[in-house]
Amino acid sequence: MSSGQTSDGPVWRGMSRAELDTAYDNSAAVPEGIKILQGYVDRSAELRRHQPDLLDLPYGPRPRNRIDLFRCGHRQAPLMAFVHGGYWQRNAKEMFSCLAEGPMAHGFDVAMIGYTLAPDASLTELNGEIRNAIRFLRENGPLHEVATGRLVISGWSAGAHLASLHMNMPEVDALFCLSGLFDVEPIQRGRLNALLNLTDEEVQTLSPIRNIPDQAKPAVLAYGADELPELQRHSRAYAEALKAKGYDVHLLPLDGENHYSILDQLTQADSVLTRALLRLV
Repeated sequence: MSSGQTSDGPVWRGMSRAELDTAYDNSAAVPEGIKILQGYVDRSAELRRHQPDLLDLPYGPRPRNRIDLFRCGHRQAPLMAFVHGGYWQRNAKEMFSCLAEGPMAHGFDVAMIGYTLAPDASLTELNGEIRNAIRFLRENGPLHEVATGRLVISGWSAGAHLASLHMNMPEVDALFCLSGLFDVEPIQRGRLNALLNLTDEEVQTLSPIRNIPDQAKPAVLAYGADELPELQRHSRAYAEALKAKGYDVHLLPLDGENHYSILDQLTQADSVLTRALLRLV
């Protein structure tokens, strides 16, 4: 919290600490969110049973430094590398395998990237893990006949934050974000920081909106029109910042979708969201 501010006064964009915490509380805003995620778990287990050959490939030394690969069967297919959400503190890659179904139906291979959760790692360390995962895919993916074509880095919620930090990597060709967080300053000022312990330096260096690479690449930024206003604002603000730097950005608000239900669109081959992914290849 900045000098001179208290929990009783404004801490972010005119909001008190309590108002800020509510503004980022997706679980309270969508009480059925846990049930929605459980549905993805069950569907993901089915896909993993059908494609068990390339699961839990290690890209680093920590237990969660693992990648699951799902192949569409086409040579030199583009790759969507997906980073899951959970405010950097929850969930696991195995829960989201079913999100590969829509992209695979259109000739994408899909990589689900796991990473260490806070507080077992700082956000700086998580950033390094995702960078290592992307390098692993480019360097070792061809051994498994993946990652030889375009690589789209993707993520949902906090995973979209981690994904968007790597637009500067030559290994990455495009960005595909769902319900992303692109400035971590409001996170530092609220209760979500209890396990993250973000420093002022991390706020500056690990906020994508403050560190846009000069080399413009195509991007799709999607969010649910029924999401919390603050979450919607992140995508709109980041889209404006990218466009100001010359990026080809498609901002995609999805009517009727909330922070959790938006994911279901990636399981569908003919959804608006899945079709938006195609514009990046």
